[in-house]
Amino acid sequence: MTDLVLVLSTAASAEEGLGIGRRLVEERLAACVSVVPSARSVYLWEGELQEADEALLMIKTRRDRYPDLARRIQELHSYSVPEIVAVSIDSGAPAYVDWVRQTVAPGGGEPSL
Repeated sequence: MTDLVLVLSTAASAEEGLGIGRRLVEERLAACVSVVPSARSVYLWEGELQEADEALLMIKTRRDRYPDLARRIQELHSYSVPEIVAVSIDSGAPAYVDWVRQTVAPGGGEPSL
């Protein structure tokens, strides 16, 4: 088990997803945000079946930064209730895992690259 998580979120558009992703990486809350532009979501909202085109965000970060990252997504997002789900990363290529650890700043400071 690593100390990393993959955070999944969706955005109303690829442009919004890229904007959120840029901010998260610039602020060193995430090492990488992959934006997959074409997702079709089906969900219940306020008692009604909805369908929407969305962009999927795959956000790689350290587990200890998840609370700050989740708060920041909420602040930047256009949805009142954005999807923010963290999935543990059990294992990964050692060089990649090290890069994520080094890139995400501890407690908001500068990374140790």
